[in-house]
Amino acid sequence: MMTIEEAVKARHAVRSYTDRPIEQEKIDELQKLVDDFNGRSGLHIQLITNDPKAFDSRLARYGKFSGVRNYFAMIGQKAPLLDETIGYFGEQLVIKAQQLGLNTCWVGMTFKKNPDVLKMSGDDKLRCVIAVGYGTTQGVSHKVKNFEQVAKNYSTMPKWFKLGVAYALLAPTAVNQQKFKFRLLPDNRVQVKAGFGFFSKVDLGIVKCHFEIGAGTENFSWA
Repeated sequence: MMTIEEAVKARHAVRSYTDRPIEQEKIDELQKLVDDFNGRSGLHIQLITNDPKAFDSRLARYGKFSGVRNYFAMIGQKAPLLDETIGYFGEQLVIKAQQLGLNTCWVGMTFKKNPDVLKMSGDDKLRCVIAVGYGTTQGVSHKVKNFEQVAKNYSTMPKWFKLGVAYALLAPTAVNQQKFKFRLLPDNRVQVKAGFGFFSKVDLGIVKCHFEIGAGTENFSWA
């Protein structure tokens, strides 16, 4: 199985999937991680398999999705950090899926909620989903911003900070806008701010996940 670092570099958004089912042992491994994350975060993430209805709509076809039958439903109760928490833990599921040889895609709006398979209380919110399965391709890389655009004085920063920014630039963001800015504060504290836009707070959680992988959590703390 590829390393986390290899998975981050290999991962690309995939919208078209084959009908190959996900092996039960991989489902079990992903479900174990979902259960762990739900316990740690207070989220209500659900791994849904063999449900074509969520992507059987004109909106999904407009988003160029096809063959999607499996997905993570990113659910949680309304809270100030809900979106950021969903992004942080959801991206760890994306990376694990990539390690297992699967493909994924974050999906913000081009899906429909299927009440027949989702287990939700009155306070739960389905913020987004993550398609998962065997893609018809491995996806393609997209243009990213340069380092100085997301981290002022990047060239003078320590190596661990540079690696964190490099990995953050590999993170998926809504419409690939990469609306985030990093700043190194005294005592190795790192500040990252999200810009404005759809799902920018989810993007923030995703980006923080990537930064930690590159920088190493032992080298800094979040401001």
